[in-house]
Amino acid sequence: MPKPVFVLNGPNLNMLGVREPAIYGSDTLSDIEQRLAARAKALGVTIDFRQSNHEGELVGWIQEARTAASGLILNAAALTHTSVALLDAVAASELATIEVHLSNI
Repeated sequence: MPKPVFVLNGPNLNMLGVREPAIYGSDTLSDIEQRLAARAKALGVTIDFRQSNHEGELVGWIQEARTAASGLILNAAALTHTSVALLDAVAASELATIEVHLSNI
């Protein structure tokens, strides 16, 4: 069985739809996950969705993905601008990785 794609979401993304909807929209993280899951199913891809407000937990999941996932989709949110630890973890994973920004969803 193929390994899943890990979809990792960073700090405050659990607040989508509630936090500043005029800026970030009214879709919740669950809404986005449902749309992505439907698209993945149509393509025969399994998705493992995770969200954390903690940098170290995200690093741990990326390290886990090295052997447990076929690829990464990462929305590190505010950590995109500051986290050398996430950058290093992604590089060490040697996985195909897509970095997502909320403004591109």
